[in-house]
Amino acid sequence: MMKRILKSMVAALLAVFARAVVRRYKPRIVLVTGSVGKTTTKDAVAAALSARFFVRKSEKNFNTEFGVPYAIFGITSDPLRNPLSWFGVVKRALALTLLPNHYPNMLVLEVGAERPGDLAKLVHIAKPDAVVVTRLPEIPVHVEAYESPEAVREEEFSPAYALAAASPLIVSSEDDYAITMAQRTQARILSYGTDSHATVRISDIGYHMSGSVVDGMAARVACGGKESLLAVKGSVGRTQILPAAAAIAVALAFDITIDEALEALEAFQPPAGRGRLFAGVHGTVVIDDSYNSSPAAVEEALDTLANFPASGRRIAILGDMLELGRYSVTEHERVGQIAARKADLVIPVGIRARAFLAEQRSSSEEPPPLAYDNAEAAAQALPSLLRDGDVLLIKGSQSVRMERVVASLLADKSDRARLVRQEQQWLRRQ
Repeated sequence: MMKRILKSMVAALLAVFARAVVRRYKPRIVLVTGSVGKTTTKDAVAAALSARFFVRKSEKNFNTEFGVPYAIFGITSDPLRNPLSWFGVVKRALALTLLPNHYPNMLVLEVGAERPGDLAKLVHIAKPDAVVVTRLPEIPVHVEAYESPEAVREEEFSPAYALAAASPLIVSSEDDYAITMAQRTQARILSYGTDSHATVRISDIGYHMSGSVVDGMAARVACGGKESLLAVKGSVGRTQILPAAAAIAVALAFDITIDEALEALEAFQPPAGRGRLFAGVHGTVVIDDSYNSSPAAVEEALDTLANFPASGRRIAILGDMLELGRYSVTEHERVGQIAARKADLVIPVGIRARAFLAEQRSSSEEPPPLAYDNAEAAAQALPSLLRDGDVLLIKGSQSVRMERVVASLLADKSDRARLVRQEQQWLRRQ
């Protein structure tokens, strides 16, 4: 109880300082919300806006009542891990509040909700000039903390209601929930996606090749009668193209041309653990999607695996999907049915993940399906089971620590530094 009270007091103090900084420097603020792809979208939006603005973005996925003030102050590591660093946070907040500073004129902030009311607190700290809603799926993550999936979607869309009339609201043209909810606002709606009526329309989505090797994604992007080529290097999946398309829509809302936005996006790479490509042991290809997991995200990742060029097997190594509450069993079973169609081999990691195999019944002539209780067990066993040409998709919720599986499969062990959760505080956790 005392720890919770102390945490609330610190969060309240951070909010006071953060609001003071925003009032003093008056940066334009873009909030990125939704259930899937927020961090990648935030990074892409910041890259596109850098063509014209001095931009600061949230580090990593700092999207809570602590993380949003950190982003406003320019703090890049979480002081909660080191109590002594709180002195630096207070010093930084006071300096920004009292002394002259060359402060960014554009903030791109990711905002996330784990329980009802979270986003209202964040909007009170940073009232948006524009809002990006990534995706509001049928069964969103964190649903266990809410009365219903509809309540989660309403919470995640809620920053849009704080927009002034005619301010830009950027939504996916393929998300019926977001499109319907956007009609309730007085915002200027811009959409992105494959729909023919999208403000920023993408088409011909496919793999970007370097010779005969896949090294990213490519698509055609059209808006305002102009069509160009969009490429995202280093990661694969349709979900890597959509954030870049959202970023172009945001850029247009702030009077940046598509050519300027595309040039700024040339250096953009999705963050660690989001569809990153690595050379694996024994001539395999690793698709590292280990940052986090949810039903909608796994479905997208499985589509990527099913379409990825492979001379060997397509193997889905899938960890538990957490925070689904009463939907956990049914969603694991449903996603397992999809995985059985999309992959040649499905390997669950975690107790909940065994439901991925609910539809698979081995006959007496077939070997029993592979399954592991945790990431450490999978990391020890899997390297010896792989063959040349196999393509491996690794995905799971954050607490399952599927990056440990990825690390065991890397052909070049120095690539481990490019994986998610390689900070010392994470590595020390069991």
